[in-house]
Amino acid sequence: METGELSTEPQDGMRRQQAIVVAIDGPSGSGKSSVSRMVAQRLGLAFLDTGAMYRAATWWCLEQGVPLTDTEAVAAVVRELPLAVGVDPAGPTVHVGGTDVGEAIRTTAISSAVSAVATNLEVRAELGRLQREAIAAERVPQSFSHGRGIVAEGRDITTVIAPDADVRILLTASEEARLARRAKEVHGSADAEAVQATRDQVLRRDKDDSTVSTFHVAADGVVTVDSSDLDLEQTVQAVLDVVAQVTGRTAL
Repeated sequence: METGELSTEPQDGMRRQQAIVVAIDGPSGSGKSSVSRMVAQRLGLAFLDTGAMYRAATWWCLEQGVPLTDTEAVAAVVRELPLAVGVDPAGPTVHVGGTDVGEAIRTTAISSAVSAVATNLEVRAELGRLQREAIAAERVPQSFSHGRGIVAEGRDITTVIAPDADVRILLTASEEARLARRAKEVHGSADAEAVQATRDQVLRRDKDDSTVSTFHVAADGVVTVDSSDLDLEQTVQAVLDVVAQVTGRTAL
């Protein structure tokens, strides 16, 4: 798995600090990806978007002509998925079979289909293995983060993938706020028509994914950050405050 561009001259301060893992979970539209990327940049950490891995798997299955309702066939294809994920928060990348699918996996077609793959338990097991490997890789000096660590975000990252993470956060928001954010992201507007157009995508996916993952209520030891009334910068700062309180690690 790709880990982004490596610098051959890490700063001494970076080399000395112990690796930390920050795991951020939450429902659709809570801002997980944007917030996690910015937090990783501020802390000098790698960034892993596990949702992009499910989207890439969905794209690959469709490219291979595999019916998403055929759970065994989907699982078989995903086990051979030629996936490479770059973990530079300034420019995370996703390649499948050498093809850059960063834009393709964000289309409405993939958003509408991804739950069929994300709720496949064998797929979750395989991608979970890759996610744990990516997280573990950032603990060594030769990694993208020079061993400083990683911010990983996704559905069950705080409970299944990285239950022993140094910091575990459930990033949540009201349904109204989540729908407005996703509408603005997808349609460039948060007016009534745009919100209605994204309602099914957001709420149905949450409902589907909740059959295999818990991401609405914080598990024991997981800190809840409610961003309903916060803008992006305020939410990033709220997460950084939690990280600082738990680990003592502050922004660079």
